[in-house]
Amino acid sequence: MDMQDSRIVMTLDAGGTNFVFSALQGGNHIVTPLRLPAEATDLDACLNNLVAGFKGVLARLPAKPVAISFAFPGPADYQSGIISGDLPNFPCFRGGVAMGPYLKQIFDIPVFINNDGSLFAYGEALTGALPYVNARLREMGSIKQFNNLIGFTLGTGFGGGIVVDGHLLIGDNATGGDVYCLCNKKYPDLIAEEGVSIRAVKRVYRELSGDDTALEPVDIYNIAEGKAAGDREAAIASFAELGEIAGDVIATAVTLVDGIVVLGGGLTGAARYIMPSLLKEMRRTLGTFDGQKTFGRVQMKVFDLDDEQEFSRFALGEQVSIPVYGSNATVDYDPQKRTGVIISKQGASHSVAAGAYVYALNHLQ
Repeated sequence: MDMQDSRIVMTLDAGGTNFVFSALQGGNHIVTPLRLPAEATDLDACLNNLVAGFKGVLARLPAKPVAISFAFPGPADYQSGIISGDLPNFPCFRGGVAMGPYLKQIFDIPVFINNDGSLFAYGEALTGALPYVNARLREMGSIKQFNNLIGFTLGTGFGGGIVVDGHLLIGDNATGGDVYCLCNKKYPDLIAEEGVSIRAVKRVYRELSGDDTALEPVDIYNIAEGKAAGDREAAIASFAELGEIAGDVIATAVTLVDGIVVLGGGLTGAARYIMPSLLKEMRRTLGTFDGQKTFGRVQMKVFDLDDEQEFSRFALGEQVSIPVYGSNATVDYDPQKRTGVIISKQGASHSVAAGAYVYALNHLQ
């Protein structure tokens, strides 16, 4: 993994609403990202925009790229480059589309495709939240360091990715980190994404307010902020419900993986209304039939790493010095099990591009 590699890779962050094209060299963007609509319901228009976006980036590059590498939301056979499955955010791809081979025959370079949540997590582990948190811990004198990260994207859909000791989890069926289809806490017969997505925020606001106006999350956020007319309580509740359902999924994931959690995507702009219920869900307790015992929803203490006071407590932990029997030596020890949740500092698109860049270079070696 060399973020100083001189090779150029064209990248794409393929969301259900927009495509964001770019190119990286040495881990840095070397062109201004180009944004085009995804046209998720029209296959011809969608593929035309894919080609147009990459050609637009290619025309600005100082040298020929060595690969195309990009993220795509939802299940696919990534090694074969085939987008498959019934994607709720991309109905035009139902039945399967050989996107990798299609782009390779047009641009005559290798094409790598991976899940958007996975590449977001990979980018955050390489250049984002993981090095940021560890650097701050060192600066604050903490002996604690983290090696594992779980990333979640909150936007058109609900994406996830897992990085363990610097290695991106793909999985035997290329479904590692796919959280969108986990159980929905509030509606157990539905997938989690029905409660953690743009459409979820719009639906809940519509149900609670009785307002059938076609509002977007940014409009609902402005209502919550008191900057636009509408039902403020319903607006706040629509983001809070998303936080609760997301918190349930995240609690399960972090229990299994044991690392820090980073959130990205457009809906994190409403973090002030999402985080309280998300953290409350992660911090709640569970019991036993006899009522004699309670256990944390997760084994670790959960901190909000965007809150400076909480970060300070997170860094401090419970550091103690343990004497080594039979000698005057001591060993520094921090027995506190803990995790933290942080909003991406570099943005989901940047993280996805960084993850896509390194993923491609690793596979070209």
